Amino acid sequence: MLRTHRRAAGGNFYIRGTVAGQHIYESTRTSDPGRAEAIRIRREKELLDRHAYGKAATLTFAEAALSYMQAGGESRFLAPILRHFGPDRLIAEIDNAAILEAEAAIYPKAAPATVNRQLITPISAVVTMAAEEGLAPPRKFKRRKGDRKRTRWLTPEEAERLIEAAAELQPHILPAIGLMLGAGLRSSEALALDMAHFYPATAEAWIPEAKNGHPRMIRLAPRGLDLIRSRPLPDAGAICRSPKGKAYVQREHGGGQISAAFAACVTAAGLDRAEVTPHTCRHTWATWFYSQTHDFGGLLDIGGWQKADMALRYRKIAPADLAERLLTQGWDFRHGLATGSSEYTDSRNVGLRLVR
Repeated sequence: MLRTHRRAAGGNFYIRGTVAGQHIYESTRTSDPGRAEAIRIRREKELLDRHAYGKAATLTFAEAALSYMQAGGESRFLAPILRHFGPDRLIAEIDNAAILEAEAAIYPKAAPATVNRQLITPISAVVTMAAEEGLAPPRKFKRRKGDRKRTRWLTPEEAERLIEAAAELQPHILPAIGLMLGAGLRSSEALALDMAHFYPATAEAWIPEAKNGHPRMIRLAPRGLDLIRSRPLPDAGAICRSPKGKAYVQREHGGGQISAAFAACVTAAGLDRAEVTPHTCRHTWATWFYSQTHDFGGLLDIGGWQKADMALRYRKIAPADLAERLLTQGWDFRHGLATGSSEYTDSRNVGLRLVR
């Protein structure tokens, strides 16, 4: 059986012993004798139950989530889910009712798309992996139906107001805006782009580390290239820099480093900051690019989507005159003119008017 002990006075208690042939030596992570004893009793029961009923009947969601993450699974949204379910919730108990309970506790006011992405998808991934290993019954979770509200993308005129606001208030984010609107980069990809992978002569850049793990070559519209050049380019290192000229510290699921500056520009441009975020630029690029080129293969390749249905979600229905309106602002996505020197850029002096 298990017993508690501590290595030093005032330190955390450890539980040690053998249960059902399994030797245990682990910390309770508490120095309180009462809590340590409760943990010992619970742990002993877990071991006895697992020995009697098998792992499949006693596997907790926390254990399954740990195995999922150790296997390389996405961990981004699991922390609040794990806090909600706690260490003892069995994975066999995770059903649609449990998800409704978690939704009410974690995301009570979230949009259906957020609940699907940040709650149901990660839970489903953990349960599916456990089911594939024979440790949980396979199940399908009911996803939330979103409303039919149009996903936001920027018109060329709205983008122009945003750019003008950034040039006035937050000029350091202009290169990131150029990369996001000019080639559909995610904000994290824009902030990570290195001069070693940037080819201004051909308005191209290599993205070696994408969110989905598939590198790609992007091609910039001339207007996007001008926005990058509106700030002094470093000799080496990251293209996008902080107001102090420092490269942003890269982090997992980054991109949020410019969110506050971007939001300030959105407000100054008279746009709704609840609707327009840096990721709106990716929806915008997809809509703009396809409206002008009708090149679905190029949309997939430059956007970095592996599945057509995902690209279709980003490409929105646009008015018939959008392609020409884009050209008047210097947004030329056509293959032959994506070199950074189109007549539209020259005629409007797009890059020059952004330098303060």
